[in-house]
Amino acid sequence: MAKKKTFVLRVNPEMMESVEKWAADDFRSINGQLEWIIHNALKNAKRIKKTLEDKSEM
Repeated sequence: MAKKKTFVLRVNPEMMESVEKWAADDFRSINGQLEWIIHNALKNAKRIKKTLEDKSEM
């Protein structure tokens, strides 16, 4: 598995609360939910490599 990079993300409290609720609804961690949101945004914008798209559909 590829090594993941870490970074700090500053989000307003209302947005964070919404992400927390969404993650709980989808039975994901907050980190997992944010990765899913970013991945889908990249996929919809056609800015993701085909190999990453294929791995996410497994």
